[in-house]
Amino acid sequence: MTTDPLLLTGEVDEATTRLLRVAESFTPADVAAPSLLPGWTRGHVLAHLARNADGFVNLLTAARTGEPIPMYASVAARNADIEAGAARSPAEHLADLRRCTQRFAEAVDAMPAQAWGAMVQTRRGPWPAALVVWGRLRELEVHHVDLAAGYRPADWPVAFAQRLLHEVTTGLTDNPDAPAMVLRFDGSAHEVVVGDRADAPTICGPAHELAAWLIGRTGGDLLTVTPDGRLPTPPEWI
Repeated sequence: MTTDPLLLTGEVDEATTRLLRVAESFTPADVAAPSLLPGWTRGHVLAHLARNADGFVNLLTAARTGEPIPMYASVAARNADIEAGAARSPAEHLADLRRCTQRFAEAVDAMPAQAWGAMVQTRRGPWPAALVVWGRLRELEVHHVDLAAGYRPADWPVAFAQRLLHEVTTGLTDNPDAPAMVLRFDGSAHEVVVGDRADAPTICGPAHELAAWLIGRTGGDLLTVTPDGRLPTPPEWI
């Protein structure tokens, strides 16, 4: 379950190719259709993915040069850029995505080995620059699902689903708002205990389904709960 940036670049390339293939198929009506994210069309998701790539280029540039370059000028500027780009034509979205994903790949290639250890400031807080490639992969895979265009959590590569599940569950163990539960994914004897194990339900299922449920992308219909009962409500994933 590596997050080594040099080992993940191939996975980012493959995820980008899958996304661009879908974007190539979109008509104007497709772009204007609702996504899985409340209040966002597919155009909003595509615009976000483009501006996210630009934001990560900013972070890699900061790590390489030592300059304090923020991911986005501000939260308001980020949101305004997404809103301004959402209603563009499919061709404009596709051209933008191709340009920004190429810029991201070039920024990764330009990173000297020592720069990966630099700390950069993301919307989630400070990160080592080495996590930026993982962050981009996560954005591509999760928001591809959000496009509601036939790509589902079950289509995630196994290694990605397991990495995502590991990241999300690690965050839950430190979150006082997380309900008590024991998580176990199919084919593994390993389990993650969140909160007080006493009387906590055990939730089992495929890694992709557990991860998708925990980040609010599915209702957990393929998961089993022991003892029988309703699934707990995970805290909002940010």
